[in-house]
Amino acid sequence: MNTPFKAAAFSKHLHRIAWLAVALTACVIVFGAFVRLSDAGLSCPDWPTCYGRATWPGAHVEAADHAASAIRPFESHKAWREQVHRHLAAILGLLVLALTLLAVRKRRLGMTQVLAASGLVAAAIPLYMHGEHVTAALLAISGEAILLFAALRWSNKDLSRVAAFTLAVIIFQALLGMWTVTWLLKPIVVMGHLLGGLLTFSLLLWMAWRATGAPIRLADAPQLHRWVVVALVLVGVQIALGGWVSANYAALACGNDFPTCVGQWWPGTNFREGFVLWRGIGGDYEGGILDGESRIAIQLAHRIMAVAVFAWLLACALRLMRLPGMRGWGVFVLVALLLQVGLGIANVKLGLPLSVAVLHNAGAVLLLFVLVSLLARLKAPEH
Repeated sequence: MNTPFKAAAFSKHLHRIAWLAVALTACVIVFGAFVRLSDAGLSCPDWPTCYGRATWPGAHVEAADHAASAIRPFESHKAWREQVHRHLAAILGLLVLALTLLAVRKRRLGMTQVLAASGLVAAAIPLYMHGEHVTAALLAISGEAILLFAALRWSNKDLSRVAAFTLAVIIFQALLGMWTVTWLLKPIVVMGHLLGGLLTFSLLLWMAWRATGAPIRLADAPQLHRWVVVALVLVGVQIALGGWVSANYAALACGNDFPTCVGQWWPGTNFREGFVLWRGIGGDYEGGILDGESRIAIQLAHRIMAVAVFAWLLACALRLMRLPGMRGWGVFVLVALLLQVGLGIANVKLGLPLSVAVLHNAGAVLLLFVLVSLLARLKAPEH
Protein backbone atom coordinates (compact mmCIF):
# COMPACT_ATOMS: atom_id res chain seq x y z
CA MET A 1 0.00 0.00 0.00
CA ASN A 2 1.29 3.42 -0.91
CA THR A 3 1.49 5.33 2.37
CA PRO A 4 3.09 8.72 3.06
CA PHE A 5 4.34 7.64 6.49
CA LYS A 6 7.07 5.22 7.58
CA ALA A 7 5.74 2.15 9.38
CA ALA A 8 8.16 2.69 12.27
CA ALA A 9 6.78 6.16 12.93
CA PHE A 10 3.13 5.53 12.35
CA SER A 11 0.66 2.95 13.57
CA LYS A 12 -0.65 0.59 10.93
CA HIS A 13 -3.96 0.62 12.78
CA LEU A 14 -4.47 4.39 12.74
CA HIS A 15 -6.10 4.51 9.32
CA ARG A 16 -8.52 1.73 10.32
CA ILE A 17 -9.56 3.61 13.44
CA ALA A 18 -9.88 6.80 11.41
CA TRP A 19 -12.23 5.16 8.89
CA LEU A 20 -14.31 3.67 11.71
CA ALA A 21 -14.55 7.15 13.25
CA VAL A 22 -15.63 8.60 9.89
CA ALA A 23 -18.44 6.05 9.58
CA LEU A 24 -19.58 6.60 13.17
CA THR A 25 -19.52 10.38 12.76
CA ALA A 26 -21.77 10.12 9.72
CA CYS A 27 -24.20 8.00 11.77
CA VAL A 28 -24.12 10.47 14.68
CA ILE A 29 -24.83 13.41 12.34
CA VAL A 30 -27.75 11.71 10.59
CA PHE A 31 -29.21 10.34 13.82
CA GLY A 32 -28.78 13.78 15.40
CA ALA A 33 -30.78 15.26 12.54
CA PHE A 34 -33.49 12.68 13.22
CA VAL A 35 -33.53 13.68 16.91
CA ARG A 36 -33.72 17.39 16.13
CA LEU A 37 -36.30 17.13 13.35
CA SER A 38 -38.54 14.83 15.39
CA ASP A 39 -38.59 17.49 18.15
CA ALA A 40 -36.79 15.21 20.61
CA GLY A 41 -33.88 17.55 21.34
CA LEU A 42 -35.27 18.62 24.72
CA SER A 43 -36.73 15.25 25.70
CA CYS A 44 -34.01 14.79 28.35
CA PRO A 45 -33.97 18.12 30.24
CA ASP A 46 -30.87 17.22 32.28
CA TRP A 47 -27.37 16.53 30.94
CA PRO A 48 -25.56 14.16 30.52
CA THR A 49 -28.12 11.93 32.23
CA CYS A 50 -31.76 11.58 31.22
CA TYR A 51 -34.03 12.19 34.23
CA GLY A 52 -31.06 11.16 36.36
CA ARG A 53 -30.41 7.92 34.48
CA ALA A 54 -27.45 6.90 32.35
CA THR A 55 -29.93 5.45 29.86
CA TRP A 56 -33.51 6.74 30.10
CA PRO A 57 -36.60 5.95 32.21
CA GLY A 58 -38.75 3.08 31.07
CA ALA A 59 -42.00 4.64 32.30
CA HIS A 60 -43.41 7.93 33.55
CA VAL A 61 -43.31 6.78 37.16
CA GLU A 62 -39.54 6.27 36.93
CA ALA A 63 -39.04 9.90 35.82
CA ALA A 64 -41.52 11.49 38.20
CA ASP A 65 -39.17 11.59 41.21
CA HIS A 66 -36.38 13.43 39.38
CA ALA A 67 -36.11 17.23 39.39
CA ALA A 68 -35.99 17.26 35.58
CA SER A 69 -39.66 16.20 35.49
CA ALA A 70 -40.55 19.69 36.75
CA ILE A 71 -38.84 21.18 33.69
CA ARG A 72 -40.42 18.94 31.06
CA PRO A 73 -42.84 15.99 31.26
CA PHE A 74 -41.28 12.67 30.33
CA GLU A 75 -42.01 11.40 26.79
CA SER A 76 -40.81 7.83 26.39
CA HIS A 77 -41.03 7.83 22.58
CA LYS A 78 -38.63 10.80 22.39
CA ALA A 79 -36.27 10.42 25.36
CA TRP A 80 -34.57 7.29 24.02
CA ARG A 81 -33.68 9.15 20.80
CA GLU A 82 -31.89 11.95 22.62
CA GLN A 83 -30.02 9.65 24.98
CA VAL A 84 -28.99 7.17 22.27
CA HIS A 85 -27.61 10.13 20.34
CA ARG A 86 -25.59 11.18 23.40
CA HIS A 87 -24.20 7.65 23.86
CA LEU A 88 -23.20 7.40 20.20
CA ALA A 89 -21.45 10.77 20.50
CA ALA A 90 -19.65 9.56 23.65
CA ILE A 91 -18.41 6.44 21.84
CA LEU A 92 -17.19 8.66 19.01
CA GLY A 93 -15.34 10.81 21.54
CA LEU A 94 -13.52 7.76 22.92
CA LEU A 95 -12.66 6.64 19.39
CA VAL A 96 -11.19 10.05 18.56
CA LEU A 97 -9.25 9.98 21.84
CA ALA A 98 -7.72 6.62 20.84
CA LEU A 99 -6.94 8.03 17.39
CA THR A 100 -5.25 11.07 18.91
CA LEU A 101 -3.16 8.99 21.30
CA LEU A 102 -1.91 6.86 18.40
CA ALA A 103 -1.07 9.96 16.36
CA VAL A 104 0.88 11.74 19.13
CA ARG A 105 2.60 8.78 20.76
CA LYS A 106 5.98 9.64 19.21
CA ARG A 107 5.74 13.27 20.35
CA ARG A 108 7.59 14.29 23.49
CA LEU A 109 5.00 14.25 26.29
CA GLY A 110 2.35 13.91 23.58
CA MET A 111 0.29 11.21 25.26
CA THR A 112 0.71 12.90 28.64
CA GLN A 113 -0.74 16.16 27.31
CA VAL A 114 -3.67 14.46 25.58
CA LEU A 115 -4.51 12.36 28.64
CA ALA A 116 -4.18 15.36 30.96
CA ALA A 117 -6.52 17.43 28.79
CA SER A 118 -9.02 14.56 28.59
CA GLY A 119 -8.80 14.03 32.35
CA LEU A 120 -9.62 17.67 33.04
CA VAL A 121 -12.66 17.50 30.78
CA ALA A 122 -13.79 14.21 32.34
CA ALA A 123 -13.45 15.70 35.83
CA ALA A 124 -15.60 18.66 34.77
CA ILE A 125 -18.64 16.48 34.03
CA PRO A 126 -19.51 15.31 37.60
CA LEU A 127 -18.76 18.81 38.90
CA TYR A 128 -21.26 20.23 36.41
CA MET A 129 -23.85 17.64 37.45
CA HIS A 130 -23.44 18.72 41.09
CA GLY A 131 -23.95 22.39 40.27
CA GLU A 132 -20.28 23.45 40.34
CA HIS A 133 -20.65 25.16 36.96
CA VAL A 134 -17.81 27.68 37.26
CA THR A 135 -15.25 25.08 38.36
CA ALA A 136 -16.45 22.69 35.67
CA ALA A 137 -16.12 25.40 33.02
CA LEU A 138 -12.58 26.25 34.12
CA LEU A 139 -11.53 22.60 33.92
CA ALA A 140 -13.08 22.15 30.47
CA ILE A 141 -11.46 25.36 29.17
CA SER A 142 -8.10 24.25 30.57
CA GLY A 143 -8.37 20.91 28.79
CA GLU A 144 -9.26 22.61 25.51
CA ALA A 145 -6.35 25.04 25.91
CA ILE A 146 -3.86 22.19 26.37
CA LEU A 147 -5.05 20.49 23.18
CA LEU A 148 -5.10 23.66 21.09
CA PHE A 149 -1.68 24.76 22.30
CA ALA A 150 -0.26 21.33 21.50
CA ALA A 151 -1.87 21.36 18.05
CA LEU A 152 -0.24 24.72 17.30
CA ARG A 153 3.20 23.47 18.35
CA TRP A 154 3.12 20.12 16.57
CA SER A 155 3.60 19.64 12.86
CA ASN A 156 1.23 17.51 10.81
CA LYS A 157 3.71 14.99 9.37
CA ASP A 158 2.33 12.31 11.67
CA LEU A 159 -1.18 13.84 11.82
CA SER A 160 -0.64 14.83 15.45
CA ARG A 161 -1.74 18.43 14.83
CA VAL A 162 -5.03 17.61 13.13
CA ALA A 163 -5.72 14.77 15.58
CA ALA A 164 -5.31 17.04 18.62
CA PHE A 165 -7.46 19.71 16.98
CA THR A 166 -10.15 17.15 16.16
CA LEU A 167 -10.25 16.00 19.77
CA ALA A 168 -10.64 19.65 20.84
CA VAL A 169 -13.54 20.00 18.39
CA ILE A 170 -15.19 16.86 19.79
CA ILE A 171 -14.97 18.27 23.32
CA PHE A 172 -16.46 21.57 22.21
CA GLN A 173 -19.20 19.59 20.46
CA ALA A 174 -20.08 18.01 23.80
CA LEU A 175 -20.37 21.50 25.31
CA LEU A 176 -22.63 22.58 22.46
CA GLY A 177 -24.76 19.51 23.03
CA MET A 178 -25.09 20.47 26.68
CA TRP A 179 -25.95 24.07 25.83
CA THR A 180 -28.51 22.89 23.27
CA VAL A 181 -30.43 21.37 26.17
CA THR A 182 -29.75 23.89 28.94
CA TRP A 183 -30.34 26.92 26.68
CA LEU A 184 -33.51 25.40 25.23
CA LEU A 185 -32.59 25.04 21.56
CA LYS A 186 -30.97 28.46 21.21
CA PRO A 187 -30.59 28.83 17.39
CA ILE A 188 -26.91 29.86 17.37
CA VAL A 189 -26.06 26.80 19.50
CA VAL A 190 -28.15 24.42 17.38
CA MET A 191 -26.52 25.72 14.20
CA GLY A 192 -23.08 25.55 15.79
CA HIS A 193 -23.71 21.97 16.89
CA LEU A 194 -24.54 20.98 13.30
CA LEU A 195 -21.47 22.74 11.92
CA GLY A 196 -19.28 21.17 14.59
CA GLY A 197 -20.48 17.71 13.66
CA LEU A 198 -19.77 18.25 9.98
CA LEU A 199 -16.37 19.79 10.78
CA THR A 200 -15.55 16.70 12.85
CA PHE A 201 -16.59 14.49 9.92
CA SER A 202 -14.42 16.49 7.52
CA LEU A 203 -11.34 16.42 9.77
CA LEU A 204 -11.62 12.68 10.37
CA LEU A 205 -12.16 11.99 6.68
CA TRP A 206 -9.09 14.05 5.77
CA MET A 207 -7.06 12.12 8.36
CA ALA A 208 -8.37 8.78 7.11
CA TRP A 209 -7.33 9.48 3.52
CA ARG A 210 -3.94 10.85 4.51
CA ALA A 211 -3.25 7.87 6.78
CA THR A 212 -4.40 5.46 4.08
CA GLY A 213 -2.19 7.04 1.44
CA ALA A 214 -4.10 6.95 -1.86
CA PRO A 215 -3.13 10.14 -3.72
CA ILE A 216 -4.63 11.10 -7.07
CA ARG A 217 -1.72 12.39 -9.15
CA LEU A 218 -2.71 15.00 -11.72
CA ALA A 219 -0.89 17.80 -13.49
CA ASP A 220 -3.96 19.99 -12.90
CA ALA A 221 -4.04 19.14 -9.17
CA PRO A 222 -3.04 22.62 -7.88
CA GLN A 223 -5.79 24.32 -9.89
CA LEU A 224 -8.38 21.69 -8.97
CA HIS A 225 -7.34 22.03 -5.35
CA ARG A 226 -8.29 25.72 -5.42
CA TRP A 227 -11.63 24.90 -7.05
CA VAL A 228 -12.38 22.35 -4.34
CA VAL A 229 -11.44 24.80 -1.56
CA VAL A 230 -13.89 27.38 -2.96
CA ALA A 231 -16.54 24.66 -3.25
CA LEU A 232 -16.02 23.68 0.39
CA VAL A 233 -16.33 27.30 1.54
CA LEU A 234 -19.58 27.73 -0.40
CA VAL A 235 -21.00 24.43 0.84
CA GLY A 236 -19.99 25.36 4.40
CA VAL A 237 -21.87 28.66 4.19
CA GLN A 238 -24.89 26.89 2.73
CA ILE A 239 -24.85 24.28 5.50
CA ALA A 240 -24.70 27.08 8.07
CA LEU A 241 -27.72 28.73 6.44
CA GLY A 242 -29.52 25.38 6.38
CA GLY A 243 -28.77 24.97 10.07
CA TRP A 244 -30.14 28.47 10.70
CA VAL A 245 -33.30 27.59 8.77
CA SER A 246 -33.80 24.46 10.86
CA ALA A 247 -32.93 26.10 14.20
CA ASN A 248 -35.44 28.90 13.56
CA TYR A 249 -38.16 26.58 12.21
CA ALA A 250 -38.13 28.41 8.88
CA ALA A 251 -38.19 25.40 6.52
CA LEU A 252 -41.84 26.00 5.62
CA ALA A 253 -41.78 29.80 5.90
CA CYS A 254 -42.75 29.99 2.22
CA GLY A 255 -45.48 27.39 2.62
CA ASN A 256 -45.25 24.69 -0.04
CA ASP A 257 -44.26 27.17 -2.76
CA PHE A 258 -41.18 26.67 -4.91
CA PRO A 259 -39.55 28.51 -6.62
CA THR A 260 -41.89 31.28 -5.46
CA CYS A 261 -42.54 32.01 -1.79
CA VAL A 262 -46.10 32.41 -0.44
CA GLY A 263 -47.20 33.01 -4.02
CA GLN A 264 -44.65 35.78 -4.73
CA TRP A 265 -41.13 36.01 -6.09
CA TRP A 266 -40.09 38.41 -3.32
CA PRO A 267 -42.56 38.64 -0.42
CA GLY A 268 -42.12 40.82 2.65
CA THR A 269 -38.91 40.05 4.52
CA ASN A 270 -37.07 41.13 7.66
CA PHE A 271 -33.42 40.18 7.26
CA ARG A 272 -32.29 42.31 10.18
CA GLU A 273 -34.45 40.42 12.67
CA GLY A 274 -34.02 37.07 10.95
CA PHE A 275 -30.25 37.10 11.34
CA VAL A 276 -29.84 38.28 14.92
CA LEU A 277 -27.37 35.64 16.10
CA TRP A 278 -27.38 36.31 19.85
CA ARG A 279 -30.45 37.17 21.89
CA GLY A 280 -29.06 36.69 25.38
CA ILE A 281 -29.60 33.84 27.82
CA GLY A 282 -33.11 32.67 28.60
CA GLY A 283 -36.22 31.88 26.64
CA ASP A 284 -37.52 28.68 25.09
CA TYR A 285 -36.78 28.49 21.36
CA GLU A 286 -38.63 25.24 20.65
CA GLY A 287 -40.98 25.95 17.75
CA GLY A 288 -39.20 29.24 16.99
CA ILE A 289 -39.83 32.78 18.17
CA LEU A 290 -39.51 34.76 14.91
CA ASP A 291 -42.37 36.28 12.96
CA GLY A 292 -43.28 35.27 9.41
CA GLU A 293 -41.24 37.92 7.59
CA SER A 294 -38.10 37.06 9.53
CA ARG A 295 -38.47 33.36 8.76
CA ILE A 296 -39.11 34.12 5.09
CA ALA A 297 -35.86 36.13 5.00
CA ILE A 298 -33.95 33.13 6.36
CA GLN A 299 -35.56 30.76 3.85
CA LEU A 300 -34.85 33.08 0.91
CA ALA A 301 -31.21 33.51 1.95
CA HIS A 302 -30.85 29.72 1.95
CA ARG A 303 -32.42 29.49 -1.52
CA ILE A 304 -30.28 32.27 -2.99
CA MET A 305 -27.09 30.70 -1.66
CA ALA A 306 -28.23 27.37 -3.08
CA VAL A 307 -28.12 28.89 -6.58
CA ALA A 308 -24.49 29.98 -6.09
CA VAL A 309 -23.49 26.58 -4.69
CA PHE A 310 -25.27 24.78 -7.53
CA ALA A 311 -23.53 26.87 -10.20
CA TRP A 312 -20.04 26.37 -8.73
CA LEU A 313 -20.41 22.65 -8.06
CA LEU A 314 -21.87 22.11 -11.53
CA ALA A 315 -18.83 23.83 -13.01
CA CYS A 316 -16.55 21.67 -10.83
CA ALA A 317 -18.33 18.50 -11.94
CA LEU A 318 -18.06 19.39 -15.62
CA ARG A 319 -14.38 20.24 -15.26
CA LEU A 320 -13.66 16.95 -13.51
CA MET A 321 -15.52 14.97 -16.18
CA ARG A 322 -13.30 16.47 -18.89
CA LEU A 323 -10.10 15.31 -17.19
CA PRO A 324 -8.67 11.84 -17.92
CA GLY A 325 -9.30 9.47 -15.03
CA MET A 326 -11.55 11.93 -13.17
CA ARG A 327 -14.85 11.32 -14.96
CA GLY A 328 -16.12 9.15 -12.09
CA TRP A 329 -15.39 11.89 -9.56
CA GLY A 330 -17.19 14.42 -11.74
CA VAL A 331 -20.25 12.18 -11.94
CA PHE A 332 -20.06 11.66 -8.16
CA VAL A 333 -20.12 15.44 -7.56
CA LEU A 334 -22.99 15.90 -10.03
CA VAL A 335 -25.13 13.11 -8.58
CA ALA A 336 -24.58 14.28 -4.98
CA LEU A 337 -25.43 17.85 -6.03
CA LEU A 338 -28.63 16.92 -7.88
CA LEU A 339 -29.72 14.63 -5.05
CA GLN A 340 -29.25 17.38 -2.47
CA VAL A 341 -31.10 19.96 -4.54
CA GLY A 342 -33.93 17.51 -5.17
CA LEU A 343 -34.25 16.71 -1.47
CA GLY A 344 -34.30 20.41 -0.61
CA ILE A 345 -37.14 21.06 -3.05
CA ALA A 346 -39.00 17.95 -1.85
CA ASN A 347 -38.79 19.24 1.73
CA VAL A 348 -40.80 22.29 0.70
CA LYS A 349 -43.23 20.71 -1.76
CA LEU A 350 -44.04 17.75 0.51
CA GLY A 351 -44.35 19.77 3.73
CA LEU A 352 -41.10 18.70 5.44
CA PRO A 353 -41.64 14.95 5.92
CA LEU A 354 -39.24 13.59 8.54
CA SER A 355 -37.61 11.04 6.23
CA VAL A 356 -36.86 13.59 3.52
CA ALA A 357 -35.59 16.17 6.00
CA VAL A 358 -33.20 13.63 7.55
CA LEU A 359 -32.00 12.56 4.08
CA HIS A 360 -31.33 16.22 3.28
CA ASN A 361 -28.86 16.27 6.19
CA ALA A 362 -27.35 13.02 4.92
CA GLY A 363 -26.97 14.69 1.53
CA ALA A 364 -24.80 17.38 3.10
CA VAL A 365 -22.58 14.63 4.54
CA LEU A 366 -22.33 13.04 1.08
CA LEU A 367 -21.31 16.34 -0.54
CA LEU A 368 -18.65 16.89 2.11
CA PHE A 369 -17.39 13.33 1.59
CA VAL A 370 -16.65 13.84 -2.08
CA LEU A 371 -15.18 17.34 -1.69
CA VAL A 372 -12.97 16.56 1.32
CA SER A 373 -11.85 13.34 -0.35
CA LEU A 374 -10.70 15.32 -3.38
CA LEU A 375 -9.01 17.88 -1.15
CA ALA A 376 -7.08 15.16 0.71
CA ARG A 377 -6.13 13.08 -2.32
CA LEU A 378 -5.34 15.50 -5.15
CA LYS A 379 -1.56 15.75 -5.57
CA ALA A 380 0.76 17.04 -8.27
CA PRO A 381 2.84 14.35 -10.05
CA GLU A 382 6.12 13.41 -8.38
CA HIS A 383 9.25 14.41 -10.30
